[in-house]
Amino acid sequence: MRVLVVNAGSSSLKLSVVDDGGGPEPSHLVEHWDRSDASDIARFVEESAGRVDAVGHRVVHGGSSLREPVVVDQRVEEAILALSSLAPLHQPAAVAGMRTVRQVLRDRPHVACFDTAFHASLPAVASTYALPEEWRGRWDLRRFGFHGLSHGYAGRRGAELVGRSIEGLRAVTCHLGAGASLCAQLDGRSVDTTMGLTPLEGLVMATRSGTVDPGLVLWLQRYGGLGVDEVNEGLEQRSGLAGLSGTSGDFREVMEGMRRRDARSELAFGVYVHRLRGLIGAMTAAVGGLDLLVFTGGVGEHSPELRATVVDGLGYLGVALDADANEAARADAVIGAAVSDLDRLGASAAVAVVTAREDLEIALQVRKLLGGEARSTPATPGRPIS
Repeated sequence: MRVLVVNAGSSSLKLSVVDDGGGPEPSHLVEHWDRSDASDIARFVEESAGRVDAVGHRVVHGGSSLREPVVVDQRVEEAILALSSLAPLHQPAAVAGMRTVRQVLRDRPHVACFDTAFHASLPAVASTYALPEEWRGRWDLRRFGFHGLSHGYAGRRGAELVGRSIEGLRAVTCHLGAGASLCAQLDGRSVDTTMGLTPLEGLVMATRSGTVDPGLVLWLQRYGGLGVDEVNEGLEQRSGLAGLSGTSGDFREVMEGMRRRDARSELAFGVYVHRLRGLIGAMTAAVGGLDLLVFTGGVGEHSPELRATVVDGLGYLGVALDADANEAARADAVIGAAVSDLDRLGASAAVAVVTAREDLEIALQVRKLLGGEARSTPATPGRPIS
């Protein structure tokens, strides 16, 4: 089954084709996506995609009702849009992507795959906020977690790299990009994670604050005179690395500032690492120990300096890096103690870098859901609806 994977952002649309072998596959990025125009998508499908048997769509939030991949229909679209208050930039974009691509591939099955679904296995002690029962019941206030497509793939791929079965494996996966979260995994299932009801909780991110005292938010509104929209914009767009360093929040800019000995960049890096180390420790506690630590996402994959600094403070968890392997890592690689090297490095847990491949995870979920239902047919696009 050949799957076209659709990742719709607030202003961009990424398309990629995944075959049974996982690639290499053609891909296409529409940086400034006009949601009313399907011609660019039709052109990619006709010229590059070849045969397409099914389409998988990445959706950020599935809430409590959409906890596994599902074939897209009007009911599913409406359920996704109903969650827009929890992910206002992503939910409408995902549905717009579905509707636009279905204009081109209207006779193929379309499947929605959710970033929150991997965390549906969270136990109640990890997913429940200590809030009044009437609030939790009325508004379904709970911790959902995000980046599940990335965490699920990273855990399995990391285990493969270090030669371990996923069964019984205690892993912490670190998805570090503009958005960032950690996941504690046992037997390949999510046991705890750092993001919550929305993607704002947890780690320091590029422009998001991560966890702050809720009393601080109330203070800003009650005594600081800020409105709800001002606080929301500040926490989402002007906090995190951007707020600390004075840069755009891009991690590469922070590292460049570090090399110039810029005090704000040094503080930003220090706060980022401090929160990251602390929450890796919390995730490790959630699974009762650590067998595997995985770095993934743009920052996790491409910053050996960050990985070295973080792991240097985690010796108490039995983690150690191979400095040469860490510096040389450019793709999937073991950068710490492989099983055969644990004693040599004085470590008890392995460390790996995994290239983020949500597209492979989405394709896998589509194949599992559809089985033999999707027929092998040429990717002849239908006429876009004007």
